[in-house]
Amino acid sequence: MVWVPLSPTSSDLRAPLRAPSTTTMSLEWLMDWSWSLDGLRDFIATGIQSFRDCDATALVAVACLLVLFVWYCYHVGREQPRAYATVNALMQSAEANGVQNGFVYCHSPECVRCSHHDGLNQKLYHNLQEYAKRYSWSGMGRIHKGIREQGRYLNSRPSIQKPEVFFLPDLPTTPYFSRDAQKHDVELLERNFQTILCEFETLYKAFSNCSLPQGWKMNSTPSGEWFTFYLVNQGMCVPRNCRRCPRTYRLLGSLRTCIGNNVFGNACISVLSPGTVIAEHYGPTNIRIRCHLGLKTPSNCELVVGGEPQCWAEGRCLLFDDSFLHTAFHEGGPEEGPRVVFMVDLWHPNVAAAERQALDFIFAPGR
Repeated sequence: MVWVPLSPTSSDLRAPLRAPSTTTMSLEWLMDWSWSLDGLRDFIATGIQSFRDCDATALVAVACLLVLFVWYCYHVGREQPRAYATVNALMQSAEANGVQNGFVYCHSPECVRCSHHDGLNQKLYHNLQEYAKRYSWSGMGRIHKGIREQGRYLNSRPSIQKPEVFFLPDLPTTPYFSRDAQKHDVELLERNFQTILCEFETLYKAFSNCSLPQGWKMNSTPSGEWFTFYLVNQGMCVPRNCRRCPRTYRLLGSLRTCIGNNVFGNACISVLSPGTVIAEHYGPTNIRIRCHLGLKTPSNCELVVGGEPQCWAEGRCLLFDDSFLHTAFHEGGPEEGPRVVFMVDLWHPNVAAAERQALDFIFAPGR
């Protein structure tokens, strides 16, 4: 048998050419990669040249704006909203100075005017929303407006009237009110003048020269002595005191417009000794009018509200808006005895029934 080599086929002739093909592909990839780097380099160079061509003043302005924007974002995230901080500033200034508008603050944690209320407006708005969900938004427009713009109202009020906690807009403003403003309650208090006076005289017998009787509170004054005996203090009944004045306390339940369910409602006996001056100050809100029933009214005693002086009279009621700048004094001698009034807070006659219900909910004690 003879072996004869076969002639190569066309496929065998092409086989040795495959290795050079791989080398060609590698070179093409390197060339593409080099082109990409050149393009990136050109792009960066173009950007740098564009930056150099910009006007230097424009670049400085842009940089300043960027710095201001960063500073603004930092402070907005760090600080409280302006509307809430306004009320807090009023509260905090009282603690910082001890005196605001000449009135010495008590610093009591229970006092709605003297204590801190972080985010007060936000809290009030939350309470209003909760009330509206349970009942209705109907008739709440003025309260909603007051809470929403509280900071502006408190800052823009004229100096003669500046409620320190809550201002309800669109209420008629006047330092004094006529007896007809709350006629039923005024007449009821005056008819019971002797009852209230008798219970006061029983209480006053406990006074001595060396101690303050239980239930009485001494208030800060520039001169003299000012005592109060609370039956209702910021919407909260004082049970021990009420048991000592049962008929007067029952009388409060017969008043139609007495504020008894929110922190702006008070009822007390107020006593000024001879030579006492109460420094000028503002009340916390304009939603109420304060009623003074004269129990003992010596001469040389005056109440001044919004710059207008008035005198008390025994057995008669005097109505005024204590959100106005006001003061009281007793300039009589020791022989004349103290000036005594029964004080009770009544609703402002222009606060509607639906608004009263909502405000009782929003400003409920302990809320």
